[in-house]
Amino acid sequence: MKIKRLRLAGFGPYKNEQLIDFEKFDSDGIFLITGKTGAGKSSILDAICFALYGHVPRYDGTELQLRSDHCEPDDPSFVELDFSMNERDYRIFRTPRFERPKKRGEGTTTSLPEARLFVRQGDDWQGVAAKPADVSHELAEILPLKEDQFLQVILLAQNRFQKFLLAKTDERRAVLRTLFGTSRFDQLEQALIARRKELDAQLADVQRAITDRARIAANQLRLGDDAVPQNPGLDWFTSGLADLERQLDEATSLAELAAAQFTAAADHHQVLGEVARRQARRDTALAQLAVLTDREEAIAAERTALQAAARAARVWPQIRAGQQATVALETALTDETDARAAWQHFRPAGPEPETHASLKLVTDALLGRLGTLADALGDEKKLPGLNLEITRLHGLVEQHTTALHDAQLVIDALPKQIESVGVEHAAAALGAARNGEAAAALERAETALSAADSVVVHAAEVLEASQAELVASRENAAAAAHYDALLSRRFAGYAAELASQLEEGTPCSVCGSENHPAPSVGEADSVTEGDVTSARKAVTVRQQALADAGTTVQDARTRLAQAEAHAGNRSVEELTAERAAAQTALDDSETATGLLARLAQDLIELRRDLADATAGLIGFRATRDASAAAHTDRAAHREALIHRVTAQRGDFDSVTEHVDRLNDELGAARALDEALGVSRERGTVRVAAIAAMTMQLLQEDFADEATAEAARVGDADAQRRESALRTHDDEIAAARSALADPELADLPAEPVDREPAREAFDLASAARDDAITARSSVDERVTQLTALVTEVTAQFAASAALLLTHTQVRQLADVVHGDEPNTKRIRLETYVLAAQLEEIVAAANTRLRTMTSGRYTLEHDDSLEFRATQSGLGLGIRDEFTGRTRATNSLSGGETFLASLALALGLAEVVTSQAGGITLDTLFVDEGFGSLDSETLETAMSTLDTLRAGGRTIGLISHVDSMKEQIPAKLRIFVTDQGHSKIEAGRELT
Repeated sequence: MKIKRLRLAGFGPYKNEQLIDFEKFDSDGIFLITGKTGAGKSSILDAICFALYGHVPRYDGTELQLRSDHCEPDDPSFVELDFSMNERDYRIFRTPRFERPKKRGEGTTTSLPEARLFVRQGDDWQGVAAKPADVSHELAEILPLKEDQFLQVILLAQNRFQKFLLAKTDERRAVLRTLFGTSRFDQLEQALIARRKELDAQLADVQRAITDRARIAANQLRLGDDAVPQNPGLDWFTSGLADLERQLDEATSLAELAAAQFTAAADHHQVLGEVARRQARRDTALAQLAVLTDREEAIAAERTALQAAARAARVWPQIRAGQQATVALETALTDETDARAAWQHFRPAGPEPETHASLKLVTDALLGRLGTLADALGDEKKLPGLNLEITRLHGLVEQHTTALHDAQLVIDALPKQIESVGVEHAAAALGAARNGEAAAALERAETALSAADSVVVHAAEVLEASQAELVASRENAAAAAHYDALLSRRFAGYAAELASQLEEGTPCSVCGSENHPAPSVGEADSVTEGDVTSARKAVTVRQQALADAGTTVQDARTRLAQAEAHAGNRSVEELTAERAAAQTALDDSETATGLLARLAQDLIELRRDLADATAGLIGFRATRDASAAAHTDRAAHREALIHRVTAQRGDFDSVTEHVDRLNDELGAARALDEALGVSRERGTVRVAAIAAMTMQLLQEDFADEATAEAARVGDADAQRRESALRTHDDEIAAARSALADPELADLPAEPVDREPAREAFDLASAARDDAITARSSVDERVTQLTALVTEVTAQFAASAALLLTHTQVRQLADVVHGDEPNTKRIRLETYVLAAQLEEIVAAANTRLRTMTSGRYTLEHDDSLEFRATQSGLGLGIRDEFTGRTRATNSLSGGETFLASLALALGLAEVVTSQAGGITLDTLFVDEGFGSLDSETLETAMSTLDTLRAGGRTIGLISHVDSMKEQIPAKLRIFVTDQGHSKIEAGRELT
């Protein structure tokens, strides 16, 4: 994994947007993040972790206001991180949760966090996820390292890696479990323990079940609870079943004997019962016949009364017809009187009573008058509907008049609207025509603005190149001076060099003398020809470096001039305003282009509305005139009807009232005529009914109507009395028939004694029932005990396998959990983690020996801890000076830092190999170097320097001045006068 670029704004101490290009440090391999305390060095690591995981590592989950306190309400807050993984480039954009002022009203509202993930496709970034949850899910697939692993292998934050060195076994287990994903071994351990507990419960359940069934068996065997053994075996159950089966055989024999004795007693009791039944039947028939004979006289009188009732029933219809005719005549006379009174309401009574002929003349006259009023009555009924129609027509006339007026208003207003829209359309067409010009102006402004931004960059490059040229010039001058000095010393040392070759008696190569009284003595550190040659080469190198620096300056100045030319010597602020104005002009032109089509359509629709309104005006006018003509016609017709109705109603308020009065008079005349006819008819009927009744009374031998009514009885009473007579005759016949039955012959006169036989039968029945009940009880107990023994047999067989399984699982669970017989008391997960820890210690010692000159090495300790608690993940430090191993917390501050750094690097190496072969191209170490002396610091730096192999880049956060001198590549963090921080990247030549 390689961290490439970080862009942030409104985050921590950084108010304005900051951009860090980590790829600029690839050639250096190591760069320093430096700045004053509190400037925001560690916030850079916070931003990286926040981008990847949505958390800030330094604060261990506590709530923190990530948004910068320096931000204004409209300032953005975000972190954008570019990184590569498996040769693919990714970009993450995140915003934190923070409170911001409401856009409307007072108070604040919560701005929810956002997250977006992109992947590079060629030169473009393609979106992968756009929600925090989706981004986290996708990142978990892309980056196998979890947050804790990432903090252990890439972001080595302040004192975070020392915590692992000094941790206790449980704390170290929790970290390693997260890093290596060994929770499955803990799950296996818990599963074994749960299985052991389950088997414990099952075995206890089996034992309880067998004991409970032993108590049930004792109950079946009629034994007390004291007779149940502590752990009953299968033999105890089978022997009890055999005893109960013998009891069943004995009970079966006794039940068969009792059944035979019961059969004999039942047969004897049945014979005596049959004789007693026949004697009782005979005695009952004799007694019933005697009672019936005593009632013969009353029965004869009843027969005579029923015969008279039959004759009265034959004459009763004539009696009833005469009575009904009398009542009907009285009713008709009453109705005639009422009808005559109703008629006299209309016509006072004359000297002669009304007859059918006189009423016929009146009726005809009334019908003629009603016929005359029929037409007037129809006209009067038409008037309400005609009034409604006239009202409706009047409303239509007013409605059409209003519509005609509104249509005229629309026609008057549309030309002005058409003219107004036409003006807007012309203006929009003019604005749309400027689209190409505005787009070209925007492109020119953006090109110039890009050039102006480049001016700032190229100016910095010129400054940096000029400084490099100045340094190269100084170094060249120093090399030339050094060469001149060496050359002077070389010339000055020639005499001493020649003097060193003089020998007594040998002529001097300069003066030829063989005597050498005062040979020249040179400097102790004389300059050789090789020194001069090396200095000359150094001068040549420095001169070439100076020439290269000059070329670099010239190239930078050329680029700066080109950028200034493209920018037109205008500032970024001026070009930004110019681009905003060009963008506004382009937006206005595009708005006009979009508006042009709508205005053209509006013109078409308005012209169509004008044509439609003009055509509709003619239709409204024709409809209004037709409605007005219809209204006038209907009003004239109503006046004619009112004139005819007034002429026919006479003294009445309406023709309807006049007709109703004539109809009432006609009804009274007809009712009186009908009542007179009914009275005559019913009088004739009564005379005939009285004559028929008198004749029938004589035929049935009744003196008068009252005698016949006295003899008459009701139909129900007659049927009941006839039924009683038939019942009496049937009972006498039945009694005589029973006495004549041969079954009742030859019976003893005295009743037989059945009591001794009944008692013998009851005793035999009770004995048989008791024997059957006893046999059934024993049989049921045998059945239940047999099923119980079968079940217990199966349980004994199953418990043997369960006991074996329980023993095996318990031993395995104890070993995995670190209990006896596990003498090391190491749990399975701890054992696996201990193997990983051994690899980490081996990798860490490779660096720790180098950093401590072979004095210290880490050792894995799996011995029992205090009070025999579980162990396996202990760490010790071996001191080769003493040859002993001691606790890690006994190290000094600097030693602890070195050991922790070595352990963290070893942990990073092992975790990387366990995480699918992730290549760690970027590493950050935050503080801790201040506790080292200069020599140890140099060793630590050398160790870190070896990590650069293969293109790895290391970022160090430190205040140590010597590190600032040794590391030329730097990220400087400084606080502005406004209080917020700013980041600058650069290099220093040392």
